[in-house]
Amino acid sequence: MTDRPAILRLGRPRPSLLAAVLALALAIAGCGGSGGGKSGGGEAATAGYDPNAPVTINWWTGQTADAQKLLEKLAAQYHAKHPNVTIKASPGAATTDDLLVKLSAGFTGGTYPDISYAFGNWATQLAQSGKTQDIAKAVADPAVKWDEIPAAARATATVDGKVIGIPALVDNLGLIYNKKLFDAAGLDYPTDDWSWDQFREAARKLTDPSRKLYGTAYSVSGSEDTTWHLWPLLWQKGGAILDGSGKPAFNSDAGVQALEFLRQLAVDDKSMYLDQTDEKYAALFRDGRVGMILSGPWELYDLEQSKVDYGVTYLPAFNGDHQTVSGPDVWVLFNHDDANRAGAARDFLLWLTSKEQDVRWNLAYGNLPLRSSEQSTAEFAAFTKEFSPGGQKFFDNLANAKQPRPTVNGYVEMSRNVGEAIAKVLQGAASPKEALDRAAKQSEDALAS
Repeated sequence: MTDRPAILRLGRPRPSLLAAVLALALAIAGCGGSGGGKSGGGEAATAGYDPNAPVTINWWTGQTADAQKLLEKLAAQYHAKHPNVTIKASPGAATTDDLLVKLSAGFTGGTYPDISYAFGNWATQLAQSGKTQDIAKAVADPAVKWDEIPAAARATATVDGKVIGIPALVDNLGLIYNKKLFDAAGLDYPTDDWSWDQFREAARKLTDPSRKLYGTAYSVSGSEDTTWHLWPLLWQKGGAILDGSGKPAFNSDAGVQALEFLRQLAVDDKSMYLDQTDEKYAALFRDGRVGMILSGPWELYDLEQSKVDYGVTYLPAFNGDHQTVSGPDVWVLFNHDDANRAGAARDFLLWLTSKEQDVRWNLAYGNLPLRSSEQSTAEFAAFTKEFSPGGQKFFDNLANAKQPRPTVNGYVEMSRNVGEAIAKVLQGAASPKEALDRAAKQSEDALAS
C-alpha cells in the first residue's frame, strides 16, 4: 500500500469553478425530460428489470489514473460474476470538478451515464435534473445495512426524501498538530478534550514572526474550504446553517461568536497564516512552518511520505461539544427509462459499496472505510497501521459528524457568500456581524429558488 498516491476527494468545488457551478445549477434544474420529471424516476425506474438481460452501463468514476485502474478491476470482477452486464468505466471528465459540466451537457444531449461520482454539495442540483433514480426503498432493505454508513453521509445522498445514490467516500475535519514544533515550544500536545481557548493559547505560543512560524492556518480564498471550516464552530455554539424554513441562520449570535473566535486568532493574535489559495497551508504544515491545521484524512498520505511527526485529535470544543463536519461524496444513480440499465446499475452499486468490496476500494486506496463494520477487517487493521496515528483517529471522529451540510438548492451560492464574508473578517476588513448579515441577505434569493 505504500507506493500508491492518496485520493483527494474533498467534497467541494474549487473556487475557480464556482461561477460555472452556479450557472449550471439553473441549467440542470431545468432539464427535466425523460428521466421521470421532478420525481427523478423513483422506484419505478427498475420496474420490469430482468437481471439476466444483456445490458451495458456507463460509469463515470471521477478518479485519477491509479484509482481508475482499481475501479476498473472491480468492475471486471463484477462482470465475471454477471457476464450479461458490461460496465464501461471512465473518469468521465478531465477532473472530478469538471463532472458537473459534463453531466449538464449530457442531460441536454442524452449522453449522461448510469452512475457518476459527485461531490456531495451537488446533490440537490443533480436531483432537480429529473434524471436521478430514487433508491429509498432499496436501501431500506436490512440486507443493505444502510445504517452502517455515517448519518451525515446518508443525509447527503438524500434530497427531499429521495435517495439518489450511495455515499462513495466519507471524511471529516480533525486537529492535526506538529509534535516537533510543540516540543520546541515546550507545550503539551493537544488532546481530544481540548477547548478552543486551549487551541488559541497554543497557537499564540507557537507563533514566531521572526522565524515566519504560525500557530495555525486558514483558507481565505472564499471557497467551500473557507466556509465549511466555520460550520463545526457554529454547530458547537448551538447554531444552524439554515432555519426550519430553509432561510439563512448562520448569522445568528452563534455564528457571529464562532467567526469572532477565528477573527481573534487572525487579527488580534496574528497567530493564523491566511492562505489565499487553499493550496499552501497543508504544505507549510509539512514544512514545519505551521503548528496546527484543521484538516482531514486526505492529508495522511502526504504526511506519511514527508515523515512529519504528527498527531491527530478531535476538533477542540465549545462547552464540551467536539462536533465536526463531514464532506461525503456520492455515487449518483441516473435513469434512462430503461429498467434493465437502471436495475443493473443499482445492483452493481450495491455490490460495490458493500463491506466486502469497500475494503478493496476505499481502504485499499487510503480513504476512510464507508461502513462501520469494516473496522473488524484485516484491511482496516492494515490501514490504521500504515496511517498511524491518523487513520484510526479520523475513523473514530466520524462519530462526531452529527450534521450534514444542507443538500438544498442555493447551497453553492450561499457557500461563496459565506466564504467571502469569512475572508473579509479574517483579513480585518469587516466585523463578523456585518459580514455574516450581508452574506445572509445575498443568499436569500438563491435559497428560495
